Amino acid sequence: MTPQLNSAAALRAVKVAHTLAWALFAGCILAIPVFALQGRFRGVGALTIIVLVEIGILFAYGWRCPLTGVAARFTDDRSDNFDIYLPLWLARYNKLIFGWLFAAVLLFALLLWVWH
Repeated sequence: MTPQLNSAAALRAVKVAHTLAWALFAGCILAIPVFALQGRFRGVGALTIIVLVEIGILFAYGWRCPLTGVAARFTDDRSDNFDIYLPLWLARYNKLIFGWLFAAVLLFALLLWVWH
């Protein structure tokens, strides 16, 4: 195999891993209101902790996923989605969209918990 082929395969593997990790955290955020509506507030807490751990990791790495640095080793591309299989617009605004969404679903869950 040529080095270019190895780099392309490595980049694909990182992009798949990054996309799966993103899907896990996005899924946690989207599951919070579902759990809250079901009155499963321990589940809400567990999902919140998972997302907060991810936020801590992003904070520790300068608000970038550590996999972004790994992907950067295999390509010169630096478009917003060079390291993940997401549409460009979503990769560009991902933290903004899911940050606000996380805040909103936490508020929603908190209100349901108070009124439960």
